[in-house]
Amino acid sequence: MQSISGSITGSHPLHEDQPRLRLLSSIDGGLMLSVLLLAAIGLATVHSASSEMVVDYFPRQAGWVAIGLVLLVVAMSIDYHVLLDFSVVLYGLGIASLVGVLGYGVVRGGAANWLQIGPWQFQPSEFAKLATCLFLARYLAGLNARILDLRQILTAIFIVALPMVLVAVEPDMGGAAMFAPLLIGTLLVAGVRVRLLVIAVVTGLVLVSGVWTFGMKAYQRQRVMTFLAPQTDPLGAGYQVRQSKIAVGSGELTGKGYMQGTQSQLRFLPARHTDFILAVLAEEWGFLGVLTVMGLYVLFITSAARIAMRARDRAGILLVVGLLSFLCFHILYNSSMVVGFAPITGIPLPFLSYGGSFTMVNFISTGLILGVDIRRYVNR
Repeated sequence: MQSISGSITGSHPLHEDQPRLRLLSSIDGGLMLSVLLLAAIGLATVHSASSEMVVDYFPRQAGWVAIGLVLLVVAMSIDYHVLLDFSVVLYGLGIASLVGVLGYGVVRGGAANWLQIGPWQFQPSEFAKLATCLFLARYLAGLNARILDLRQILTAIFIVALPMVLVAVEPDMGGAAMFAPLLIGTLLVAGVRVRLLVIAVVTGLVLVSGVWTFGMKAYQRQRVMTFLAPQTDPLGAGYQVRQSKIAVGSGELTGKGYMQGTQSQLRFLPARHTDFILAVLAEEWGFLGVLTVMGLYVLFITSAARIAMRARDRAGILLVVGLLSFLCFHILYNSSMVVGFAPITGIPLPFLSYGGSFTMVNFISTGLILGVDIRRYVNR
């Protein structure tokens, strides 16, 4: 009788599963819904964009999404405090991979920003962003200071600047720029004085002028000049902007229909399955289609912001803010680039654009954000 009552009150499977069920029920539905719908829309749009190409990228992207969902579950299952403890090692591996790219990188689009291991290629800069975000969150959380002093801010800048410079040297200015919002977002939440922000802005302007003069190649400066005046080179560097604007404008309110866009199906629009996938969606589904996608991004951002606000500790808050900062900037920059409001760089759109490394990082980031959220109940 004692063993029976013990099994009922102490070790019954239902009792053992209650904490697990509680954690699963606490998963933010808005964040998961937005990610799943965006990934589904991305798969459909990648198929449409690449249907007239030599390779249909839909099967590959479907595979990356499937792997990404598995990685999301894995990242969510691991306690983010464990990852923060190993962030120094992960950061070191990220730096080593970026150094390896400089010597052994595979050239794509004019930049040696890929590493190849056997038949597999991956983009170390994408994973370096995750490692940098983890290491930066650990450092700032360990300070326990409401307002950071200059030495602490400079240390944080160095943590981000090291991989940022290595990516810029590849040269991949677009990828390097994605580290900046990560730094700015986490510093603002960690606490900085206005005076130091002003100094940082002035320093940034000086650095930008230096990069323009000494760090950018001729074709990169041409992209910026084309952005400022695309009509000066309609068949050269301005071709992508012009074709993208035509695709977006021709979609009007409801679009031309799935796989009926002339700019994509007749191959006028370059990089239509990657950087300009939003232009394909706009042509086929019009303003309402773009509005739907932007609404899903708003749902994703607001859900992640709520997770940051209710995180159980400072480390969780900073980690979510860092991840959300560079994801938000990807969305903002890519959508601005497609309509000609920003210079053309290789900045893809989260969950929509084709790409293995980028897709996996998007899902891992989402898993880390969800992991912070479900652990707000631990030890409470």
